[in-house]
Amino acid sequence: MDFETILSRLETGNEEDVEKVLHQYNQENSHTFTFDQNEENLRSKVCQSLVTALGTQVRPCCQRASLETLRILSRDKRALAPVATREGMLILAGLAQLHTGKDSSDQANKLQDDTLTPEQERVVVEALKCLCNVVYNSPAAQQVGADMKLAQSLCAHLHATRAGRHEVGLFSLRLLFLLTALRPDVRGGLQSELQVVRLLTEVLERTLQVRWVGPYEAAAPEPEASPITAEDNERAMEALKAMFNLTLTDTGDEVGVIHFNVSATDGQHQFRLIIGIMRHLLMLRTETEEKTEEAHSHAVNLLSNLPATCLDVLMDVPVQGGQEKYEGKNMDAIQVLLEFLEKRIDKGSNYKEGLTPVLSLLTEGSRRHRHIRRYIKAQVLPPLKEAKVRPEIGNTIRNKLVRLMTHVDMGVKQGAAELLFVLCKESVDNLLKYTGYGNAAGHLVAKGLLAGGRGETKYSDDEDSDTEEYKNVKPLINPITGHVEEPMPNPMEEMTEEQKEYEAQKMVIMLDELIRKGVIQPMGVRKDSTVAPLEETLHQHTLESSGSDTD
Repeated sequence: MDFETILSRLETGNEEDVEKVLHQYNQENSHTFTFDQNEENLRSKVCQSLVTALGTQVRPCCQRASLETLRILSRDKRALAPVATREGMLILAGLAQLHTGKDSSDQANKLQDDTLTPEQERVVVEALKCLCNVVYNSPAAQQVGADMKLAQSLCAHLHATRAGRHEVGLFSLRLLFLLTALRPDVRGGLQSELQVVRLLTEVLERTLQVRWVGPYEAAAPEPEASPITAEDNERAMEALKAMFNLTLTDTGDEVGVIHFNVSATDGQHQFRLIIGIMRHLLMLRTETEEKTEEAHSHAVNLLSNLPATCLDVLMDVPVQGGQEKYEGKNMDAIQVLLEFLEKRIDKGSNYKEGLTPVLSLLTEGSRRHRHIRRYIKAQVLPPLKEAKVRPEIGNTIRNKLVRLMTHVDMGVKQGAAELLFVLCKESVDNLLKYTGYGNAAGHLVAKGLLAGGRGETKYSDDEDSDTEEYKNVKPLINPITGHVEEPMPNPMEEMTEEQKEYEAQKMVIMLDELIRKGVIQPMGVRKDSTVAPLEETLHQHTLESSGSDTD
């Protein structure tokens, strides 16, 4: 189906003919669409005509066909100028049931009461998909969306949308994520209001079917419970991505205290609720192992944005109990994070995006919470019993983290080193004990601790004592490599006296040749302890001796 035919049908205005030709085009290009540069002007004209037609069409089936075609064409950034206008965006927003303006909340609430037919719901979904494509591919559309407060309309829309409308909720969340990711001003505007984060928190609660049994404690899933459905998992991931944007700050300060126009107590309460939901998510499983890892990845990303002081929620589970050796703390979630870290290391790729958030999360959690640090140290740095193998060789998580200390990516290298450093209570001696000087030198130089000492963060004095096995070999450990090296064989041990004399003469001849050619120069020590050529120092000593004899 060519664009000339589509344009001619659109000009007639007959909705049945338009629907028929667009339906054929959509079937032909839904998966195999390619952009012909020679047809760029035609594609732009078709987009313009589709936007105009959508403003007058009344039959939902024709609206849906037009939106599907526009969605396909919106993959081409060069054809979006007619769509990325205020008029075009308002038409798409209207079809998506996104009511902009002062009365947006009141109008959006009607969506909860109105009964949309399946065909009308498909129109809403296709309009949301078009907005996602247009906003993603057009900076002009992003500006228009910011000006017309599209993100605020989405929040009202999400508040009113019934949970049963999966795709409506999914693409509303995706559009909110795109707007907050691509427009810092939109993100900043929403960050100032706590109710947006509360809204997304409620979306997660509904989607993950959270049932609270304590202030911040969600009921653990039953062992025989079914995994999260694919639809629920999709919506949860989009909500997590949007919430990540809304909790992101470039100031380095703790979120909640800075951005939200509420008291610090209210902000802390909201973030503890979110962490409680994240703990619940870490305990859930999805239909596939790959999707479960993806869910955990988004949970880690969000947790790394939240105040580390609130991470005690991950282990404070009074109703469901804990492990006695960690003073009643439940470390199930921390164990999941450790397993997630090791899986990401074992993948061997995409370390920067895949590893740095979980390394940062575990580091800050260990720095702020003694129980988290002690538990992770027991898993990562158990007491050393032998030191015959270099710290970076092996398959333990300690070996893997030590290998990362010399990784080419600076962020990964620093993240792994800082985690180990914090687990060692920021003691240089302890870090060298577990990693060796060669692996730790770069990190210590960066922190100005190459000569020893520890950081300013204070820890308790209950350092683990060395095992007897380690004490026995400690004097034999090479501090550079961090392990006991096998003694080097003496090459002269089995030589006869004649062979030793022959080798000594060879060495004298070689040194004499190097001196005569100027490759090396014999040096001596002056009276003031400085180094100088041997001839000069000998001459100085001769003069001093002569003067002494004269006296």
